[in-house]
Amino acid sequence: MARGFALAWLLLLALAQGLTFPKSTLYVESGGKRHLLKVEVADTPERQAQGLMFRKALGEDEGMVFLFPAPSAGGFWMKNTLIPLSIAFFDRQGVILRILDMEPCRADPCPVYYPGVVYQGALEVNRGWFARRGVRPGDRVGGEALRFWPRP
Repeated sequence: MARGFALAWLLLLALAQGLTFPKSTLYVESGGKRHLLKVEVADTPERQAQGLMFRKALGEDEGMVFLFPAPSAGGFWMKNTLIPLSIAFFDRQGVILRILDMEPCRADPCPVYYPGVVYQGALEVNRGWFARRGVRPGDRVGGEALRFWPRP
């Protein structure tokens, strides 16, 4: 409960400050192909708490990458997220460990999507983006956006 309150407080603070996200590029490598994405980087607790909340659309080759200073097994939720998303959880080396599809949620209780793996980064894109490109666990992410990885 305290963690939820703290995240809610961070979100309200972020919205009040007009939170912005660094913009960069990332690629997903699968089957010998590189699929380029324009991404926003969620590299702080405030940015991670806001994520893609309240967004009405996301371009086909756009996404948000979440970079954590230490490994995590925590879940993601879709509270106030208006668009369906797919999320790939990856390790510090960029290896995709798990991909999940998530549904928008506007009213409590919202489900939490746990990957069942320990990860250090996550990439959110429009639902189905990974499937349309044949991306699966074992494939890799890389690119300029990873330079924003926070240090422990």
